[in-house]
Amino acid sequence: QVQLTESGGGWVQAGGSLRLSCTTSRTALRIDRMGWYRQVAGQQRELVASINFDGSTNLADSVKDRFTISRNKLRDSVYLQMNSLKPEDTAVYYCNYVILRRDYWGQGTQVTVSS
Repeated sequence: QVQLTESGGGWVQAGGSLRLSCTTSRTALRIDRMGWYRQVAGQQRELVASINFDGSTNLADSVKDRFTISRNKLRDSVYLQMNSLKPEDTAVYYCNYVILRRDYWGQGTQVTVSS
C-alpha cells in the first residue's frame, strides 16, 4: 500500500505564497506521474499541476504564471510552490501519484486565501 502525506497548507492573504509538499514512506518506486489537484466543496476535483517521470510538467492555465511543480532527486516527493495567491485558489489540495496506472491520493490539505 502506498500512503501519501501532504503538508504545507494553511491560511494566507491574497498575494502571499505557500509551498505544499507530498511524500511517501515507500521507497524504490517508479512513479509515472505526480500531481496536485484541488477541490472546492460542491465542485469537481481539478488538476492543478503534474510532473511526469521524464520531468515534463503540465500546469492549469489558471496557475501557469504563479505556481511551480517540482520533485526531489529521488523522484518520490513532489512540491507545489504557490505564489501570488488569489482568493479563488482557496480549496482542498490533494497530491496524486500514478504508479503502474493506479492512482494514489493524499488526505488533502486546506489552502485558504483571504482577500
